[in-house]
Amino acid sequence: MAFIDGTVVNVALPGIQHALNATVSDVQWVVESYALFLAALILLGGTLGDFYGRRLIFTTGIFLFAVASAWCGFAPDIQHLVAARALQGVGGALLVPGSLALVSAAFPVDKRGKAIGTWSGFTGITAAIGPVLGGWLIEHLSWRWVFFINLPIAAAVIGICFLFVPESSGEAGKHKLDIPGAFLITLGLGCVVFGMIEAPALGWANPATWGTVTAGVVAIGLFLWRESRTDSPLLPLRLFQSMNFSGANLLTLLLYAALGALMFFLPFNLIQIQGYTPTQAGAANLPLILILFFLSRWAGGLVAHYGAKLPLVIGPLVAAAGFLLFARPGIGGSYWTTYFPAMIVLGLGMSGVVAPLTTTVMNSVSEHQAGVASGVNNAVSRVASLLSIAVLGIIAFHVFDIRLQNRLDAANLPETAKHAVMEQRTHLTQIEMPAGLAANQQMELKRSIDESFLAGFRWVMVVSAGLALLSAISAWTMIAGKTAKKSEQ
Repeated sequence: MAFIDGTVVNVALPGIQHALNATVSDVQWVVESYALFLAALILLGGTLGDFYGRRLIFTTGIFLFAVASAWCGFAPDIQHLVAARALQGVGGALLVPGSLALVSAAFPVDKRGKAIGTWSGFTGITAAIGPVLGGWLIEHLSWRWVFFINLPIAAAVIGICFLFVPESSGEAGKHKLDIPGAFLITLGLGCVVFGMIEAPALGWANPATWGTVTAGVVAIGLFLWRESRTDSPLLPLRLFQSMNFSGANLLTLLLYAALGALMFFLPFNLIQIQGYTPTQAGAANLPLILILFFLSRWAGGLVAHYGAKLPLVIGPLVAAAGFLLFARPGIGGSYWTTYFPAMIVLGLGMSGVVAPLTTTVMNSVSEHQAGVASGVNNAVSRVASLLSIAVLGIIAFHVFDIRLQNRLDAANLPETAKHAVMEQRTHLTQIEMPAGLAANQQMELKRSIDESFLAGFRWVMVVSAGLALLSAISAWTMIAGKTAKKSEQ
């Protein structure tokens, strides 16, 4: 459910925007409200499983996710959809860490590796099938079915859990629940993201913009202060004393920020600018997913021969080239000569990162801290996507706004039409044509809107390539080579 949701909803965004007459900030919130609560609460979700039982918390998460999915499917407007997605994020924060913990608890050590491998394989399968199935549902039924599909899955999983999955728990007595920490990080990230998403429409001079960003930064600072002093932190800052651990998480933050921005903006480009159907847009990601699925295990074997540092430097460099290739195509052209090469290169780059990155995270801490270290890295990857959509959204909208204004100034259009278009600029490619325009004027205006969006998309891809390059530099400067001693807490 979680992996399908993570890949399908982005494909549904153009349809959601059109159906609910949403602005660009509205559709950002459809993704960000889910990502916010998932990123902020995922560490707490794992701890709750240790306290109250992993099966109980996992099935509670499944139930919340299903209820929220039904709410999403029936949402009458964008506000209900955003609220429902937030509840989905809470459910996801409970079920995502619980799934792997249940697998680990249910199998003895000698069988656990195969079980986790099977679990990993199915996540790859769902990541591949999800966008294609979701695109078909959007195209032939409605975007609402992207959410309804979760309901029968949830019912089956809850039934299977109570019939076949034994209850298990962790060492709850040794820890406390860091509820204040969870509140502070949720508040902090929420305020920062709110200010950045609303900034293009409200302006940075508006108190609602700079005030919420400031409040968010203060809340995050208080969160870090608390985590450094509490005896049961949600985020154990002592882990970052390891240079390998810090370097791996900095690489994660930068590279997954770039990937998150691509996954958000690409469907708008493919569907609304290039004219792809939702099914085609979903299938466009398949080369990337399949390369990750088939090559990640091979890349994991490179660590034994060359150490983690080399693939963690080369992988992001190749990924940076992939992001630059996404900035190359114009409007039109065959998929095979435009976006397919970019998918292949990005897939090759990312496949060289995933397994060595996980290995670095796990090897940088002692064995009893491995679960916490993995959870922190998972949370960092989700925070990266959360922040990148907000920050790079500002860049995309700023470039779109300037480019559209310049195109309209040079266009042979009535002033009233130009004004009407700029009034709708927060809708990006969903701007409605003003009444009374001739056919050639409508075509000229449509071309101006499309090329303005494409200019913003290209800037986002260039910045993403820069983030990937910075992630390679972080690996080169912070992660130890093969012959170096592993740092251990």
